[in-house]
Amino acid sequence: MSGHAAFDRLKAGEAARRRDFGLEARRAALRALAASIRAHEAEIMAALAQDLRKPAVEVRLTEIVPVLAEIRHTLHHLRGWMRVRRVRPTLAMLGTRARLRPEPKGTTLIIAPWNYPLSLSLGPLVSALAAGCAAVVKPSEMAPATAALIGRIVADLPEGLAEVVEGGVEVATELLAQPFDHMFFTGSPEVGKVVMAAAAKHLGSVTLELGGKSPVIIGPGADLTRAARMIAWGKFANAGQTCIAPDHVFVPRTLQEPFLTALRDQIAAMYGADPQTSGSFARIINARHVARLAGLLDDARAHGAELVQGGDLREDDLYLAPTVLTRTTPDMAVETEELFGPILPVIAYDDLAAVIARVNAGPKPLALYVFEKDRDLIETVTRDTSSGAVGVNVTLAHYLHLNLPFGGIGNSGLGAAHGIWGFRAFSHEKPVLEDRFSSLALLMPPYGSAKERLARLVQKILG
Repeated sequence: MSGHAAFDRLKAGEAARRRDFGLEARRAALRALAASIRAHEAEIMAALAQDLRKPAVEVRLTEIVPVLAEIRHTLHHLRGWMRVRRVRPTLAMLGTRARLRPEPKGTTLIIAPWNYPLSLSLGPLVSALAAGCAAVVKPSEMAPATAALIGRIVADLPEGLAEVVEGGVEVATELLAQPFDHMFFTGSPEVGKVVMAAAAKHLGSVTLELGGKSPVIIGPGADLTRAARMIAWGKFANAGQTCIAPDHVFVPRTLQEPFLTALRDQIAAMYGADPQTSGSFARIINARHVARLAGLLDDARAHGAELVQGGDLREDDLYLAPTVLTRTTPDMAVETEELFGPILPVIAYDDLAAVIARVNAGPKPLALYVFEKDRDLIETVTRDTSSGAVGVNVTLAHYLHLNLPFGGIGNSGLGAAHGIWGFRAFSHEKPVLEDRFSSLALLMPPYGSAKERLARLVQKILG
């Protein structure tokens, strides 16, 4: 099915959905999605092994669990999220009754990336269905086995709620030309700009879950073993192909060598002496990205960076070992481009204020991580930087906290997802104001001296 046809088919049912797709119907759709995911569990494992050589445990924890947890959380809270809420009148509105009525934005588009191709397709779909929207889902063509499977999973939903459209850039371009009421995009800032420009042509709203260079700041009082464990896990899960993965680490100069030792130990503990033979280490998505990462490494080493861990690259296996660099400089591509792979620059610093200034000089990151025991230092970093989220002595885990919004700021994104924030992303909170016994008629034309005095009195009271 073409993108245009998928849009037309869902748009045609919008009036009926607005009337009939209430609480119980939405719950039924969400339960059907959960049941389909569980029924296709073995196929999910096989598809992600084919597309990314993703370990089964990692598939379960990062692809299946997040979507099922989102569904369970939504089922529990949906009645409250959908409730019409009374709003107290202001002094000027005495005699009126006001309420907020959440309503679906309409027919929506979800464009998903390849790095977590299942969860980043179906997670937003949960929010769309919860809000009462239909959605066209465009999975990434770079994970073809998972994309095809998503079509089979979504086919188990009641008719008229979701369509899956597969294909590459030409299909995405066709979809972006349709007047969707809301577009939810996960991917790079560069493509995010294209999506936002397309939505602007129809004045549609957008949620942009983007990326960037998420820094780690290690303080002088950090537990280095704990920091190394968390950073190694956060960085090298999914072979570093995670939008909130630690991109680079700032460490006090006096702690650089102890931290590097701890980091090497943690990498070995997780992936063994030869990560290529480990069943716990994923692969790079395709040869183009292997070449991109090789170019980043070559550029860094040619300009004086020191390779202290890894660097082993096997193009035929789409493999790059967990790699750690030191002595990188701001003129190297590894310090300016989002790495999105298993390369970790470790940057020694002498002055925390200079590190904060350097973070603030760049685009706002999707995540920032700080490892430290001192609460004042943690507060300084949190207060004096801007990012989509902050993790303190932890990496990645804020993504799984369904009572927190997930999203970026500036270059790293627009809007938020998960839980009630995902529901709101696909909803319009419609104000409804009802006049009961207000005094508005006293201020209507024709104007005269009496109404002039009354207007002055109103100004005095309200102004």
